[in-house]
Amino acid sequence: MAAELTAHELIARHRPTLDQALDAIRTRAYWSPHPEHPKAYGENGSLDMAAGKAAFDALLGARLDLDQPGTDDWVDGETSPYGVELGVSYPHADLDVLLPAMRAGMRAWRDAGAETRAVVCLEILKRISDRTMEFAQAVMHTSGQAFMMAFQAGGPHAQDRGMEAVAYAYVEQVRTPDTAEWTKPQGKRDPLALTKRFVPVPRGIGLVIGCNTFPTWNGYPGLFASLATGNAVLVKPHPRAVLPLALTVQVARQVLAEAGFDPNLVALAAERPGEGIAKTLATRPEIRIIDYTGSTEFGDWLESNARQAQVYTEKAGVNTVIVESTDDYKGMLSNLAFSLSLYSGQMCTTPQNLLVPRDGISTDQGPKSFDEVAADLAKAVDGLLGDDARANALLGAIVNPDVKARLEAAAGLGEVALASREITHPDFPGAVVRTPVIVKLDGAKPDAEAAYMSECFGPVSFLVAVDSAADATELLRRTIREKGAMTVGAYTTSPEVEEAVQEVCLEEAAQLSLNLTGGVYVNQTAAFSDFHGSGGNPAANAALCDGAFVAGRFRVIEVRREA
Repeated sequence: MAAELTAHELIARHRPTLDQALDAIRTRAYWSPHPEHPKAYGENGSLDMAAGKAAFDALLGARLDLDQPGTDDWVDGETSPYGVELGVSYPHADLDVLLPAMRAGMRAWRDAGAETRAVVCLEILKRISDRTMEFAQAVMHTSGQAFMMAFQAGGPHAQDRGMEAVAYAYVEQVRTPDTAEWTKPQGKRDPLALTKRFVPVPRGIGLVIGCNTFPTWNGYPGLFASLATGNAVLVKPHPRAVLPLALTVQVARQVLAEAGFDPNLVALAAERPGEGIAKTLATRPEIRIIDYTGSTEFGDWLESNARQAQVYTEKAGVNTVIVESTDDYKGMLSNLAFSLSLYSGQMCTTPQNLLVPRDGISTDQGPKSFDEVAADLAKAVDGLLGDDARANALLGAIVNPDVKARLEAAAGLGEVALASREITHPDFPGAVVRTPVIVKLDGAKPDAEAAYMSECFGPVSFLVAVDSAADATELLRRTIREKGAMTVGAYTTSPEVEEAVQEVCLEEAAQLSLNLTGGVYVNQTAAFSDFHGSGGNPAANAALCDGAFVAGRFRVIEVRREA
């Protein structure tokens, strides 16, 4: 296969960026090569907002032909949470044809070496970045995110996470030298001398099982970690969110072909309505790596049944915030209101349980009772979302009927501190837009425990009355241990309480944010600096990204001979 892009050209183009990424994961300082403001796009070959919207519109009702082998049918069925029928058709694969074709290109990809694989991956990310505005529309109309969030989280932030995975993959692969000269003295006899070669070899085909809410942000780490370590990657999108990952596969196949590699190293596995091919794929012997984001039930099934594969899961947890005291009451309320409202709470990092002492908290505005905290938080959310235009820009749309049903049922679980209200979207009358509900619960009552100790994904939060800060800390420990947590937050001016909360999070392996009152929120993480999940509690068995996330995707094989 003739290469239009040589390894030398790609190294010259992308090695400086790779080096910056390597420095960023070492220092953990802020860095991003992908602009997160729309005005930055439209130059140097990238699509501006209007061109991105036009490119997205051109996809609607069309067939997305990826020219991959084994296509035996065409499937569609996506409908936007904003009420728009996408009508895009995707190739349906005969796995017995597609999987062998994917393996065929792995030898040349393996032999290319870590650096070449890394810069090919960075070229894929660059091409995706140039189409960020098109991807933003695709993410918006499959996930229900509002446009700015779809643009940022589905575009530059997702690309950052993909590049972060490439950087970690490169570090782990070059940790061992390519060759070594080994000499062992034998006294008066001639020394023993060997020449040794060390080759990172891929495990096999990686399977990325996409999610509905963050198809690119959650999909890119596993995709690029597997590809950069020499594996082929089969992408199985969520049936409601195929388009963003199908476009990703399209770009990857184009770049691989131009670089002289087999485009079948990356392929798409779209499914017919109700087909449910994830279980079938996950247990096939060709699949050696699985990346999954979604429900705890299916994540547990994968971990138990996909025994031939290295399985990386991000499942569900019950995220908790302890509110014990604060020296910035207004800032705390504002920060929490935004955290509860962003994308209608449809994030794996959104706080669900807010633990507040039943006797109240101390603040810079004087003592506040439990009921006052509840009323003031409700007022802060109401103030944030009181203008419908701003509310639509923050909330997005409810992603599926299950979330809507949980939201509607939550009001019956306790005393409602803030009722959810319906908002009409001026541009998309078919969108289901709802503000969050906040429900007050007594943490000592068994019926309340059944509610707050279960994940209620969506715009539902529980304000739980506890006896003391110590009681809150122990409930936090139990919640993380039994249910898992992607994030933990705490507000306290007490060094003793801070130490106790921190110790729980260290012992139970949960990521902690303390006293956030400004423009950083507990449910947001930055690539190259923050770890998303820990891999140490039931919410996820992996962290995005660390060395453990990539190291199991390859093995180092030694070839030695006498010198």
